[in-house]
Amino acid sequence: MKIRDAAGWTIFIFGILAILLGLVGLIQPEILLSILGFEVIDRAQRAAGDYTIVFMTASSMASFNMGIYYVFAAMNDVKIFYRWTVPFRTLTFIVFSTLVIAGTAPLKFLGVGLWELTGAIATGVALYLENRKK
Repeated sequence: MKIRDAAGWTIFIFGILAILLGLVGLIQPEILLSILGFEVIDRAQRAAGDYTIVFMTASSMASFNMGIYYVFAAMNDVKIFYRWTVPFRTLTFIVFSTLVIAGTAPLKFLGVGLWELTGAIATGVALYLENRKK
């Protein structure tokens, strides 16, 4: 189990970042709300039926789990997984960017989409260059 190439490193680094951000959100979801540019309201002031913190915690658990998948894929050189991530991370960029453009999400939320697109491009380029060498 080791990382063998640039594509593996792109997957591994994304996985570690997803794990870390997932942990932050599990421990203190308000930090993620702030990073993403959403207004942070004290928990005691939230209206009954406001599930923002629950949603952020659930999203953080998903991030944590996905991060583990990415790390394991990188450590086991699962190339098909690397290839699958490129179009789906690009789709994530499109959806998140659309939310910002539509005014549904704050401008800082675009950072999530750009992070996904940057990772998709890095992995895609690394895979392309590795295939050209063969």
